[in-house]
Amino acid sequence: MPEIVTIRGDLELLTRTAHLLSSVREEFVCAARDLDTWSRPGARQAMAARAAHTQQAHQAHQAQQAHQAQQVRKLLSPAALADEYSRAHLRELVDRGALVRIASAALPHETIVIDRRLAILAGLNGPGGREYTLTTAPNLVGGVYALFDAAWDAATDLKAFLRGEQPQLDTASRTVLRALGSGATDEKAARELGMSLRTYRRRVAELLTTLDAGSRFQAGIRAGELGLNG
Repeated sequence: MPEIVTIRGDLELLTRTAHLLSSVREEFVCAARDLDTWSRPGARQAMAARAAHTQQAHQAHQAQQAHQAQQVRKLLSPAALADEYSRAHLRELVDRGALVRIASAALPHETIVIDRRLAILAGLNGPGGREYTLTTAPNLVGGVYALFDAAWDAATDLKAFLRGEQPQLDTASRTVLRALGSGATDEKAARELGMSLRTYRRRVAELLTTLDAGSRFQAGIRAGELGLNG
């Protein structure tokens, strides 16, 4: 493979990298905004089928290489914890030995680095699908890895983040949060949500307390940092 390759679409990404993703020797690191970054709907089914086909071979390879330490590190934006399914999935990864940390805010770039020899950078979505850049150039891979390491050091362990920083909002609280973000007056928001004005304002006060925010404006910022605005 040339030192730098640009491809478009998840299926092409799968074709180019599936064998690499299933043959990590030492370390796999990943930075992503959410759990869907590297597997959009169109490719997810193909990737699942491919994974099922190669699972036994990969497990055998892992058994043969058991004496070698294989480390998995995943760095995610707070938005990755927006629903219980995602939180459960990440807990399962940790239980299986992966290291997972949560950044304090949305990650500006998303990447995968395999064995410090290949870096995959995710670009923007376009008409032909998302664009990805693959590089094996040592200086570029090393630079990407160093940036990942710096962000990793500043992030919080998943369990600590869930225990101390990530508030759990019920459906009603999320509805109130969206109403706040819409800029509607209290009277209009209460009417649209089918609440009395008093109940709505009580809900807002409870939300501010949950988000540790001193004002509605701060609540919006805090919710954005934690990926709770969706």
